[in-house]
Amino acid sequence: MNNLEHTPSPRLPFWLGCAGLIPFLAGAICIYVAPVLWQALAIKAFVFYSAVILSFLGGIHWGLAMSQDASETRAFDVRLSLSMVPSLLAWPALLFNYDAAALILMVGFLLVRLYERQSSSVQRLPHWYQNLRSLLTVVVVLCHLAVLIRLNLMG
Repeated sequence: MNNLEHTPSPRLPFWLGCAGLIPFLAGAICIYVAPVLWQALAIKAFVFYSAVILSFLGGIHWGLAMSQDASETRAFDVRLSLSMVPSLLAWPALLFNYDAAALILMVGFLLVRLYERQSSSVQRLPHWYQNLRSLLTVVVVLCHLAVLIRLNLMG
């Protein structure tokens, strides 16, 4: 299957993806401008939401393996195994302090995006998905960087 470059980008995934950015953006903003007690809650909410979304991205690749790769093949085994990595990064990240968690989660988002840019993923994922994920990843990583700056440089 190719990446369906000539199919139009569906609007619903774009709007759902943008809506999914709201907790990232709100959390990153609140840790700078909210009262101190709300900042603490915003950091916690940001990290927990980030872990959930990172795990969700792994689920996309689990589904992709089941729907597009023949079982008992190397491609199936690799994609299914790698689909577990986001959850295996996200859950332990919640056990660390928030700055370490934010860093681990940010790296997780970058690793998923790098994996999605591999030829085996490009062939299986629609072009619109690739564009959307690039945009969403940039915003998510910038939000993580803002959180890390706040936690490490501003106390």
